[in-house]
Amino acid sequence: MNLEGEPRRFCRKCLLREMESEYFESLQNYIRNLDEDLKVEPEVYEERLAKCQSCDQLLSGMCRLCGCYVELRAVMRKNSCPKVRAEWSRIA
Repeated sequence: MNLEGEPRRFCRKCLLREMESEYFESLQNYIRNLDEDLKVEPEVYEERLAKCQSCDQLLSGMCRLCGCYVELRAVMRKNSCPKVRAEWSRIA
């Protein structure tokens, strides 16, 4: 229940940036401060996030397979999708 007595709703296909939470602000600060050579290009990042949003394993900004926040996993060059048939792969 929330403060108004209404049940909490969970957005199953939302990213943290769509929920406007404190977690999102903290995560975005962390991502902004990462060394640029560790991150993928913005276009690749958005493509990865789009695939995450269409995945049935996304739950409130987290991947149910690995437990990560997909916005952090997707920005890192070294990371890949944890699905058995990966939706996106590492970029060297």
